[in-house]
Amino acid sequence: MLLSILAFPMAGEGKDVATYLVTGTAGFIGFHVAKRLLEDGHRVVGYDNLNDYYPVVLKQARHAELKKLEGFTAVEADLCELGTLEEVMDTHRPEVVCHLAAQAGVRYSLTHPFVYEKSNLHAFLNILEVCRHRKLGRLVYASSSSVYGGNTELPFSEDQSVDHPISLYAATKKANELMAHVYTHLFGLQTIGLRFFTVYGPWGRPDMAMWLFTEAMTQGVPIKVFNYGKMRRDFTYIDDIVQGVVASMQVDGLEPYEIFNLGNHRCEELMHLIELMEQELGVEAEKEMLPMQPGDVPATYADVDRAREKLGYEPTTPIDVGVPRFIAWYKEHAGLIEQIRAAQKRS
Repeated sequence: MLLSILAFPMAGEGKDVATYLVTGTAGFIGFHVAKRLLEDGHRVVGYDNLNDYYPVVLKQARHAELKKLEGFTAVEADLCELGTLEEVMDTHRPEVVCHLAAQAGVRYSLTHPFVYEKSNLHAFLNILEVCRHRKLGRLVYASSSSVYGGNTELPFSEDQSVDHPISLYAATKKANELMAHVYTHLFGLQTIGLRFFTVYGPWGRPDMAMWLFTEAMTQGVPIKVFNYGKMRRDFTYIDDIVQGVVASMQVDGLEPYEIFNLGNHRCEELMHLIELMEQELGVEAEKEMLPMQPGDVPATYADVDRAREKLGYEPTTPIDVGVPRFIAWYKEHAGLIEQIRAAQKRS
């Protein structure tokens, strides 16, 4: 059994201090959520197996940043190991679990299906079970805008049908929502599902367009532009996402079972994003125009009215502000980028 727990000094005691179990804290969104909670004075138990879907050096660097903050406990273990998860829950007794760990990536799910069965279904069932048996107050978990599948009515609303996923990744996220509904119905576990829309920003993922384009353009390599550039995405800056995630863990008055879109409520042309990146990097991208990829969708666009009403969610970062912030971070972390680049060459 893999279990590595690194304890650090706890935040100061106080009636408003809570303990949160956040899974996926070595990942992009989980790292930022944990950082915000710690900066707000809470205790965070960060749970991650640091898998090698992309270079582990980046995940280690994120965890290293969190370990500098008071109140953080790092658990390096696999969520599929139920006994380890139970031990952590009983030791730390979190008030809320925020489950952000998952196997990401639409295209990767076409070639590695069993990884998604294990990470996105087995692990989620373990999360549901430990929360159920400990009568946890609230479980917040990551879903995805990919559940909307081939829907063409924009913007995507939580009331629309999501019964036609077009990738295994999307199917596992839809399955998570259904599994959560069962546990709410049968056992009274409050479950809050969050459908994220194309999240980007500092400490982002190397497999996503923002990072891939920046890397290619700085190295003089052509960028791959799918659907011949006719893609539109609801690019959502990480700080806006974190606002919604933290609110979903803390606000009162939510129903026992909730689903929220967390997006920027802006449908941006991919070519406009590339133009902004060219301006910020001072280079013109060499573009390799390619057809649509299997499992992909031409457009995403979030209706966030429900999140506004119930969570007080309000995205405030357009891409002409967010893109320069990401590129500035990328330039400031040249040493880390070089380590990631070297790791990718070895794999």
